Amino acid sequence: MTIPISPDVGAAATAIRPRTGVWRALLRRRLALLGLLVIVATIGAAILAPWLTPYDPNEQMFDGLTLEGAPLPPSAQFWLGTDLLGRDLATRILYGARTSLIIGIVANGAALLIGTLVGVTAGFFRGWIGGVLMRFTDLMMAFPALLLAICLAAILQPSLWIVALVIALVNWVQTARVLYTETSSLAEREFIDAERTLGAGTPRILFRHILPHLLPTIIVWGTLGISTTVLLEATLSYLGIGVQPPTASWGNIIFENQTYFQAAPWLVFFPGAAILALALAFNLVGDALRDVLDPTQRGQA
Repeated sequence: MTIPISPDVGAAATAIRPRTGVWRALLRRRLALLGLLVIVATIGAAILAPWLTPYDPNEQMFDGLTLEGAPLPPSAQFWLGTDLLGRDLATRILYGARTSLIIGIVANGAALLIGTLVGVTAGFFRGWIGGVLMRFTDLMMAFPALLLAICLAAILQPSLWIVALVIALVNWVQTARVLYTETSSLAEREFIDAERTLGAGTPRILFRHILPHLLPTIIVWGTLGISTTVLLEATLSYLGIGVQPPTASWGNIIFENQTYFQAAPWLVFFPGAAILALALAFNLVGDALRDVLDPTQRGQA
């Protein structure tokens, strides 16, 4: 569980450290640097997929199966072997990275936007507005995220953008709760009262004083949230209610080939390793950002 950033310390750290200083502090951490390298490599592989592989992700090759109709193991021709339909596994994993990154960024961005809007609004205005918003947030938190996502995905027709929407609708609640707590604390500080006394309006207080203090927390939760989104997308696709074949997704690659788990373990191992590596990379970077932006929380995760 990641501990949220203290608003005062987070803002002070952001004010003291220029952006280049944050980057230098981040790059000095070996695990964070490793995570960044994995993320950059994954993004690069996803973008350059058509140039990195000569195959189409849905191409069923004549020589992609054994004479008995079984998948081929890794070889010089097929670096990660082939799947049960004779398609190149490396190609499908490269194109599956596109799916995971698109959903991870889009769904997490939408969830972060919804959570920020709800949490800041409830924490700043409080009263009946904050009460209604937070009770709705509590209601959403009462449902298991995976079960709620399964229900929404079953009702809607699964597709790339529908899956992103479903994940956004179940992942915003944690961000809203954290930002509500920090905004409520900020709204009671003396400098906010001083701004109101001087005649500052609500927009100025929100955008010039509240949101800059919340920015470190938003950055950290946004980074950590991508790993959760990638894992949830893979889970939904594995269950058959996420991104639908033939569109390549790391989750549905495992789902399609799970019957060959013992005879051809590479069909499950390689996409599973890709999911683990990308999720771990975003967690490492998110933890490092938390430590850099708020040194008082270092080592307390």
